[in-house]
Amino acid sequence: MKIICIGRNYTKHIEELQNERPEEPVVFLKPDSAVLLKQHPFVIPEFSDDIHHELEIIVKINKVGKYIDAKFAGKYYDEIGVGIDFTARDLQQKLKDKGLPWEKAKAFDGSAVIGEFMPKNTFSSIENLTFELTKNGETVQKGNSSHMLWKIDELIAHVSQFFTLKIGDIIFTGTPEGVAAVKSEDVLEGYLEGNKLFRIQVK
Repeated sequence: MKIICIGRNYTKHIEELQNERPEEPVVFLKPDSAVLLKQHPFVIPEFSDDIHHELEIIVKINKVGKYIDAKFAGKYYDEIGVGIDFTARDLQQKLKDKGLPWEKAKAFDGSAVIGEFMPKNTFSSIENLTFELTKNGETVQKGNSSHMLWKIDELIAHVSQFFTLKIGDIIFTGTPEGVAAVKSEDVLEGYLEGNKLFRIQVK
């Protein structure tokens, strides 16, 4: 199982981090060891003082595919959820400043929260999904899939040009604005269309 992540897929998030708008999807990977185990807290790693939450819509691939056409991409997943791409923002900035890869800041152990999944056919339109992250009961991120620069099916088509998609692979589709640091004892809860799909304690 691999985790394929998309960066800079929401305009307001690009603006809040003062990044350039990309001409094509920004793609990076997380290893399976990045998955935060169920019922486990997220432990802030010793190498960072600025771990940010990034809530994202995620999809689970249900069959093997390569060079998938966007018009057929919907056949390659039937479940949608939400997750968190935890990012060591201070470390990421140091790496970016040196023109180095981001993996140490993005792919560390426990950096991928994968919530529960819901059947795709639960929703009338996957291009109009509201998702939300609360921290200690207050909404800190809220987005809608209609604001994606590249829609889910377009992302699947794009990444399948480079990576063979396999059953169980997860695609993180990008985060909206509102990313911010987490602190010990924070409680993070993720929602998709009002359905709570995860609850995480920060330690």
